[in-house]
Amino acid sequence: MSLFKRRCFPAAIILLCVRRYCKYGISYRDLAEMMQERGAEVDPSTIFRWVQRCAPEIEKRVRQHQGPRLGSWRVDETYVRVGERWKYLFRAVGKHGQLINFLLSERRNTQAAYRFLRKALHLMDGYPPCSITTDKLASYPKATRRLQSEGLLPKDVEHRTSKYLNNVIEVDPGALKRIIRPARGFQRMKTASATLRGFEVIRMIRRGHCMLPMPGVQAKSVL
Repeated sequence: MSLFKRRCFPAAIILLCVRRYCKYGISYRDLAEMMQERGAEVDPSTIFRWVQRCAPEIEKRVRQHQGPRLGSWRVDETYVRVGERWKYLFRAVGKHGQLINFLLSERRNTQAAYRFLRKALHLMDGYPPCSITTDKLASYPKATRRLQSEGLLPKDVEHRTSKYLNNVIEVDPGALKRIIRPARGFQRMKTASATLRGFEVIRMIRRGHCMLPMPGVQAKSVL
């Protein structure tokens, strides 16, 4: 089924709203007012539904056009407020900042680290890491050993704990949070995860970390 089937607005309007929200992190109400100034009467709740439906799908399709995937992974976690509680956002990037994977989790334990790394290995199927650099969280060595024992991670992958080598990812969440902050937070884990997928994929496109066959996110091969 087409992503835009039975929609009351043209695909161009929907994608414009999703792109602007995910790029600038403005509130849904402010974005609705901006669209009204351009002659499109869109309710803020409608834009919210577009982001929830389209952002994960765009991220999924753009993933197929990622650039070179380096084998040196940098892994870290940061805090994201969902409702009235702080949750943990696990992120992994390549040596030069290319996004590998992220996972929003209720907990910061071995099981969460295992789920995160297992998902990353699945997404990077065929491009296993040669090394994984993390902070000194004790969950990571346990998670990597479990993945190696299950045959999901090569035995020769080096696990390193180096603050210097992890600088590329430790400073990166600041840029992401500058987008999250004006968006006025999240209310539920499900909607937070879908919205973060949109934020991440737009940042990936802006940084040139994917190879789209045509300029713009409306390329037929992507959408």
